[in-house]
Amino acid sequence: MQDRQPKASRRGFFVSASVVGAAAVGASWVATRSPQPTAAPLPEPPARGGGYSLSEHVKHYYRTARV
Repeated sequence: MQDRQPKASRRGFFVSASVVGAAAVGASWVATRSPQPTAAPLPEPPARGGGYSLSEHVKHYYRTARV
């Protein structure tokens, strides 16, 4: 007997394409549901007002803004 492989049909193609599409949607849904990293808590504000603090971000700005 000869080993005959069935011809690929359009129906099989569309079933395969829909399964792959559903898997892609599921994978993207799982990726968006992963927990997001949280930001570090803000430091307490000064007791007597103000609010300016010389943070690393401000120091970096001063270093790059020198003329």
